[in-house]
Amino acid sequence: MSGDLLRTKLAAPPPRAKVVARPHLVARLQRGLAGRLSLVSAPAGFGKTSLVSAWLAECDRPVAWLSLDEEDSDPVRFFRYFIAGLQSIHPGLGEAVAAALALPQPPPLKTAVAGLLNELDARATELVFVLDDFHLLHANAIHEALTYFLERQPPQLHMVIVTREDPFFPLPRWRARGELTELRARDLRFTTAEAAAFLTAGMGLNLTAAQIAKLRDKTEGWVSGLQLAALSLRGREDIDDFVDSFAGSNRFILDYLIEEVFLQQTEEVRRFLMQTAVLEQLTAPLCDAVIQQAGSSQTMLERLEQANLFIVPLDESRQWFRYHHLFADLLRQRLRTEKLDTALFHQRAADWYNEQGLFHGAINHFLAAAAWDQAATLIEAHSGELQKSGQNGTLLRWMKALPREVTERYPALCLDYAWALALQGQPAEAERLLTLAEAAFRDVPARYGLVLSAQIHVARIRHDLPRTIELSQRALELIPAEAAEPRSALTLNLGIA
Repeated sequence: MSGDLLRTKLAAPPPRAKVVARPHLVARLQRGLAGRLSLVSAPAGFGKTSLVSAWLAECDRPVAWLSLDEEDSDPVRFFRYFIAGLQSIHPGLGEAVAAALALPQPPPLKTAVAGLLNELDARATELVFVLDDFHLLHANAIHEALTYFLERQPPQLHMVIVTREDPFFPLPRWRARGELTELRARDLRFTTAEAAAFLTAGMGLNLTAAQIAKLRDKTEGWVSGLQLAALSLRGREDIDDFVDSFAGSNRFILDYLIEEVFLQQTEEVRRFLMQTAVLEQLTAPLCDAVIQQAGSSQTMLERLEQANLFIVPLDESRQWFRYHHLFADLLRQRLRTEKLDTALFHQRAADWYNEQGLFHGAINHFLAAAAWDQAATLIEAHSGELQKSGQNGTLLRWMKALPREVTERYPALCLDYAWALALQGQPAEAERLLTLAEAAFRDVPARYGLVLSAQIHVARIRHDLPRTIELSQRALELIPAEAAEPRSALTLNLGIA
């Protein structure tokens, strides 16, 4: 696996000790192995990931897992992780495809997927591959390429999609063919018996059957609603009054109970939750850096997990965690309401990631902190690496987050940004940036040659052959003889023109 991929994204969440047994749902997932795809689709807080983790703990097939985030909407980044997930079961599989995707101009995704399918077809091992939080992927190219993959996948592979929203797949067709297993919110809602097991054995409450039934009805079996209610009930004596007082939609329950749960915590816990809410993933050294208290966070993370306070372990050793998505969203909403200095927390997180050499995390937090120059400097240092590995989508996302006036202070960044835009077929903005880079590098022959190379690419996009020839000839005069790769490309351009 490539060294720049996070292993925690490829680790299946360990099953929880006090999870409610749901044998009827596990049996449906098990029967679904005969088909192409299992789709677990429901809004936040329905226990989707917990259910799939519990099933896979009993499944006799090898399991690959990929936890997705918004950065994975870059098609090249997504498929690099997708291949790494498969390699966790089949070492060496897809190496050539991954190498091709890492090229500055990678092949079409369908071509890469076809190569991957051919290699998978030659492997006999039965395999389950889970894509968790699939709703965070917004790129149509990913949905189209995965549709192509799923339509042709070998029978020994079974895919599982865990999502809040249905993907853009031909679900009606697969449903009609009997190739699709679906679990939805109506299936995931707790029955009264399951709610009783959760509230008593899982959350340690001593409630009457009537109180349990009323809570189940008020939450409509919504798992997170029950969990929040249970946390709110701890230490209360007025249980009947509390249960009777709550009514309304999930949104009402959520807003009301989060206040109850949050305000019940000690000042120390509340402060930790608020300060670390800016983090997508939590590990003790990172949290120490954000809260500025060395050595205290590991104990706090363990304490939060033991209290069942909406924290999810990401690895078996329990070194990395994340907040439940609902809880994280609400903590961040509270951060905005209380007008705390979120930029400071992002800055501390960015500095920690930067010190660890984890530039993706550092850049994301520098941008969130509006530390524009630090973000720009780091993007500039790694933009060439991103382009060489085909991750133009990631570069474009970061560059679009930078204010224009900041970008224009970094001529080398203007050049790399222009290349990324040109490769995406956006010549107008690329030309504007290249004009800035040209003015800065006119007296730096090697750099100026690269500017000309980018201008040539834009001219080719515009089908301007005279300008392509003129710029290619000028660039050949400037690029050193030992720079074989760009000179070869320029010579080829002249030949084509």
